[in-house]
Amino acid sequence: MLTDIEIAEKADMKDIRVIAEKIGCSEDDLELYGKHMAKFSDDFMKKVEDNPSGKLILVTAINPTPAGEGKTTVTIGLGDALRKLGKNSIVALREPSLGPCFGIKGGAAGGGYAQVVPMEKLNLHFTGDFHAITSANNLLCACLDNHLMQGNLLRIDPKRIVIKRCLDMNDRALRNITIGQGKRLDGVVREDHFIITVASEVMAILCLASDLDDLKARLGKIIVAYNYDNKPIFASDLNCVGAMTVLLKDAIRPNIIQTLENNPAIVHGGPFANIAHGCNSVRATKTALKVADYVVTEAGFGADLGAEKFLDIKCRMAGLRPDMAVLVATVRALKYNGGVAKDELNNENIDALSKGICNLGKHIENLQKYGLPVVVTLNKFVSDTDAEIDYIRQYCAERGVELTVSEVWAKGGEGGIPLAKAVLETLETKKSEYHPLYSAELPIKEKIKTIATEIYGAADVSYSAEADRAIKKIEEMGYTDTPVCMAKTQYSLSDDPKKLGRPEGFTVEIREVYMSAGAGFVVAIAGSIMTMPGLPKKPAAEVIDIDENGNTVGLF
Repeated sequence: MLTDIEIAEKADMKDIRVIAEKIGCSEDDLELYGKHMAKFSDDFMKKVEDNPSGKLILVTAINPTPAGEGKTTVTIGLGDALRKLGKNSIVALREPSLGPCFGIKGGAAGGGYAQVVPMEKLNLHFTGDFHAITSANNLLCACLDNHLMQGNLLRIDPKRIVIKRCLDMNDRALRNITIGQGKRLDGVVREDHFIITVASEVMAILCLASDLDDLKARLGKIIVAYNYDNKPIFASDLNCVGAMTVLLKDAIRPNIIQTLENNPAIVHGGPFANIAHGCNSVRATKTALKVADYVVTEAGFGADLGAEKFLDIKCRMAGLRPDMAVLVATVRALKYNGGVAKDELNNENIDALSKGICNLGKHIENLQKYGLPVVVTLNKFVSDTDAEIDYIRQYCAERGVELTVSEVWAKGGEGGIPLAKAVLETLETKKSEYHPLYSAELPIKEKIKTIATEIYGAADVSYSAEADRAIKKIEEMGYTDTPVCMAKTQYSLSDDPKKLGRPEGFTVEIREVYMSAGAGFVVAIAGSIMTMPGLPKKPAAEVIDIDENGNTVGLF
């Protein structure tokens, strides 16, 4: 059996100019990055902005096993399947982060015969967007520390600096560091911190900005520190926002590549959903809606994370109205939620399935709270048995939701045709009544409690003293009418990764709260979630290599 990268390397890729023609995009509308990758020109995005909008289909998932459950694979396969049925469809995805590529989860180009290519370039450096975001973020940090060194006219309190440096790599040793050591000219000694690039506010801003002017305005609103009078200091106060924008002027334009079946795919932006807002860029989604009749997009991790943020943050801010949701489940993840050990997930176990399937039920309920029609699809693994699939089908039927079996990993678009037909029928027969879960005008704690109780199923919310103080300060500064971006584990509906299935009666513990003023939301960190992940005991980096012919091996 071929690995994902072996399948990708054998792909018959077409020139990206040929792929772009399928959505009415000429060579003059592209900035080429080799033969198989390109960025849209600003002129093209303006040219299509008055086109009618297509249907927006959100692909999300139940709580996954540590290896993930193939949400991106299903997204790509569904897009290919719709094309096979003669529909003008396109997929809109996030860009992968290097962190999980070299960690435990792998890349984010799909899998099997439902991938976007060139897989290797996408998973590694791609068109340089993440490098630009990292550079812009760290330029801001460098200017701040230089300001401290050069006399600190803004009277910044070094102990109240909130902007953090970033790096697109899992590196726990950088979570808490000391900088400025050495001679006087080496800077002011202070404690500093790194987060992974996908958790940075600059990433969120890039993904939510409507254009270059909006990007620049949002960057200027980033709160970098507080002064000795407890007043916020903004990025604009450091006079480097123009330079940051220059670094991001190309990165803000969406990228186009192709699927294994030579269909167009827009891939842009990549905030994680467990520690950020988890959606591709607004510009990418809006461009996709103007060039296709059906846009298939994804939101990161489970529906309690990515979908909640897609629906409560991105759609609210961008004025998007999704038409339906596809909820991806696997037999493996349902048994995992039923208490089965990772090394026993390939064995038939109806008892564990019956215990874990409540996780699926909760996610169905949650999506329906937003007024969205829902179709459940089972991403099929070889080890799945007919008895297990029949059990899940009956469970869904009892809740008035159709279950389809997706075999896109093994069969590409052909394996997604049952799902595509179910999606088309749902769009024809059921109307979306999308609405956010909560009003942005509610007090911050009320918004947090609404998400915790309605989406996670919590009984209550508790706050650390630090989080309490932060909320009071945010409200004093006038940032009350903003959505909340909850950062928590992806492995559980709760904030405890060990609470599987559908936990009840628990209290969500909010340990940190801060304002992402440029992005336009409050971030609330629950439990022990880390904004700079670490590598596992045996990271994927140990098996990734290059052979004597210059081919990459071990990337997945």
